[in-house]
Amino acid sequence: MTDLDSFSALLTPEGQALLAALHDHDPADELATATRLRRDHPADLVSAALGQARLRQRAAAKFGADAGRMYFTPNGVEQSTRATVAAHRAARLAALGVGTLADLCSGIGGDAIALARAGIRVLAVDRDPLACAAARANADALGLAELIEVRCADVTEVDTAGYDAVFVDPARRGPTRGAARSASSRGGGRATGGRIFDPEAYSPPLSWAVAAARTAPFAALKIAPGVPHEALPEDAETEWISDGGDVKEAVVWFGTEPGARRATLLPAGHSLLGAGLPDPEPGAVGRYLYEPDGAVIRAHLVADVARQVDGRLIDPTIAYVTADALRPTPYATAYEITDVLPFHVKRLRALLRERGVGIAVIKKRGSAVEPEELRKKLKLAGGGNSVTIFLTRVAGAPSMLLGRPADGPVTSGR
Repeated sequence: MTDLDSFSALLTPEGQALLAALHDHDPADELATATRLRRDHPADLVSAALGQARLRQRAAAKFGADAGRMYFTPNGVEQSTRATVAAHRAARLAALGVGTLADLCSGIGGDAIALARAGIRVLAVDRDPLACAAARANADALGLAELIEVRCADVTEVDTAGYDAVFVDPARRGPTRGAARSASSRGGGRATGGRIFDPEAYSPPLSWAVAAARTAPFAALKIAPGVPHEALPEDAETEWISDGGDVKEAVVWFGTEPGARRATLLPAGHSLLGAGLPDPEPGAVGRYLYEPDGAVIRAHLVADVARQVDGRLIDPTIAYVTADALRPTPYATAYEITDVLPFHVKRLRALLRERGVGIAVIKKRGSAVEPEELRKKLKLAGGGNSVTIFLTRVAGAPSMLLGRPADGPVTSGR
């Protein structure tokens, strides 16, 4: 039985009954569950249902409650956009007046679902038959079939003329070692294996996606957040998106603000549009240290945050901002600094023991020291106090900064 046959069997009444029975199953009891279910159902169908149940549990982190009704492939779970991020993109497109959109490299339909919920009619295209089957099943399961048309085809051969917008999500993972063929050969399947960092090695390549984007009034291209800025098209806006503090993706937008750089922080939705500022001059560490959100750093907007807080850099190569007064900003986390010391493990260990510190949050930026390596050397006792330790450089010198979140209690030090 092929993967597609197994998936189709899950959509039968018997398959649906099995999935319903496995809705809240405990993976630790899977062997006993499989043995019990195989008494009344074909072994292949039980295996397929258990596999789908596992995928749904994994997908809950991205899709929330919807995951329990949706259908996934292993690559689909890994490659799909988190629902909150997809909803943000869909809302931007809807606000632009987009009514119809071609979703190229659509996978299991996660983005198509968000777009349809925003009121956009979607053509979802992927060359992987299994992914297309899952996308159709997902549109049906979530009551969106009237807004989502799924087409199994090579995206490079699809005519997108007449659509208000194009969305492209190229595969950014290479084939697994020893694989006979990649499911994401150019045209929209999903690859597995290691991440691809060269945009021209995406499937399809970024250059093709950019060309496809320019054929429509509006377009959005989902790419890796670590994309080199020099690889970005000058006639497009690029938005880096974080969710809960984790940078999830960059989106290249056509038809919005050419050349703009933006950082958007979800779930609050704060969005910082770059003003093209030069990096501020570095200076002495002040009372407060600001750690910019990862999306801000990726977008090269640290200077914009520094202006908001009237701050300066602690080092010309380090993305930490320091200031003498506390000026809250949604784009950075503020810490009140108690100590600025040259890096010295023994001195740090003695200082923490003296202050009764038993809990240390260790951060690094521009330091060769690994936090867990330092933690072992500190041998923290069971004291009740806590501290945040920054391993970094100040004016080029390896340094240790000690402090607390600015909204919490601070143990005096300087």
